[in-house]
Amino acid sequence: MSAITCAWEGLVGLQGEVAQLRRGNLDALSQLIARYQNRLYRYLLRLVRNPAEAEDLFQQTWLRVAEKISSFDPRRNFDSWLFTVARNLALDHLRRIRPHSLDEPFASDSGSETPADRLLSREMLPLDRILESERSGRLAAALLELPVVYREVVSLRFEEEMKLEEIAQVLGAPLSTVKSRLRRSLEQLRLSLESRGGPGEWS
Repeated sequence: MSAITCAWEGLVGLQGEVAQLRRGNLDALSQLIARYQNRLYRYLLRLVRNPAEAEDLFQQTWLRVAEKISSFDPRRNFDSWLFTVARNLALDHLRRIRPHSLDEPFASDSGSETPADRLLSREMLPLDRILESERSGRLAAALLELPVVYREVVSLRFEEEMKLEEIAQVLGAPLSTVKSRLRRSLEQLRLSLESRGGPGEWS
């Protein structure tokens, strides 16, 4: 089966699940949760940097989806709508519990263990993956130090593989703003990686 066929079937399946949920079929909600579980949780974890908070926001997002699905316009992109719901909940949460500006980088948690660190520590990596693991670790640490407004753009673009236009919908921002934030975030990542002893990472 070709990649195009798989993508088409996935889109048709998604549209069917959304349509069923709009008709009140809660089984479709379970199917959508399963479809987006890894992507949505990963995005929320990127924003709040705390697994328990990300899990709670994940649950809140789907409750909000169930409440608001009747207002969803099926002509819209469901991915963008879903991630907008999640983003709004996450930013409200951050504004409520953390006094610092969302535009400022988080203080460095020197010596603290990140979720990525815990995942990597569960098993011994083969020797031929150690260098790649170190590189990924530096990148993950650099990403976590970005301000939320930059980190979310990088996550949506490179982890969720959203188009810039879709990111603009999620953020509710002009396309020019998305491009500017993405450019600045990549520059900050490059500088951070160089300061960590990896000047060749982005060359």
